[in-house]
Amino acid sequence: MGSQQFPFEQELKTVAPPPKGILEQIFYNKAGLRSGWRLLLFTAIFVTLEIFSEAVIRTFIRPAPAALTPAYLLLVEIARFIVLLLTAYLMSRIEMRRLGVYGLPLAGWSSKRFLQGGLAGLSEISILIGLIASFGGYSFGSLALRGAEIIEWLVLWAVIFVFVGLSEEFAFRGYAQFTLADGIGFWPAAVILSAGFGIVHLDNGGEKWFGVLSIFFIGLVFALALRRTGNLWFVVGFHAAFDFGETFLFSVPNSGMRFTGHLSHATLNGPAWLTGGSTGPEGSVFSFLTMGCAALAIHLAFPAKKPAAAENAAPR
Repeated sequence: MGSQQFPFEQELKTVAPPPKGILEQIFYNKAGLRSGWRLLLFTAIFVTLEIFSEAVIRTFIRPAPAALTPAYLLLVEIARFIVLLLTAYLMSRIEMRRLGVYGLPLAGWSSKRFLQGGLAGLSEISILIGLIASFGGYSFGSLALRGAEIIEWLVLWAVIFVFVGLSEEFAFRGYAQFTLADGIGFWPAAVILSAGFGIVHLDNGGEKWFGVLSIFFIGLVFALALRRTGNLWFVVGFHAAFDFGETFLFSVPNSGMRFTGHLSHATLNGPAWLTGGSTGPEGSVFSFLTMGCAALAIHLAFPAKKPAAAENAAPR
């Protein structure tokens, strides 16, 4: 497979004098602070701001409920995305880079890519549910909402999952992917971060290890989309639409979690290999098939471009 320039490879880099002493060489190279130290600094700032944000939310805005509610989930995801964006902004000032280079540029084809990703995500979850249903593993059931309730919950879940997509994708395929790839290469970084993306989902009550493996694979497909499109907007749209389809439209567990406000009294019936069990459809064996098809579609829709020799930059 060809190689397309990831945004950091297109950035102008400030070349500093070569580090002289041993201690200086540990922290710096000719381009400045080494990528590992930058990532560590980003993590330290993020964790500090995240702890502060959680304290503010629970003390002054709204105490944490006994069980996670959609409204509280929205509040947490908005706050987390703001913290991530603020941390990345601080790092962009330190590194003297544009904030948009970390994956979420405001200019260009952002809305187009987002809508393309949303269509792809809805298509993928619909095909996945269809495959499970064809083997008797899914039943839509009766409607759980009526009239204006449908619109209200539809809008609420759409907004929630846009922020879920923004926060999760920027956390694992934004600054972290940019910086780690700068040090060890794009795909080694993608493998490490996709593994982390899967493992953190174990905090969800119904998540199982097979589901974690599926999420790891999904992370690699999302990394491919990032590589080919050059930013995260397609991936954010895909992520948001897939979660929306699982939680609201098809009313099934999403990464081991099931909320109120779903469209129908849907049921999953049959073995876990078919339905995903408590994990939800992304834990089904068919998830690997549909995400594999999604990867092929991304490969065909966004062909790799060979970088110009002048744009090549050695990782640090």
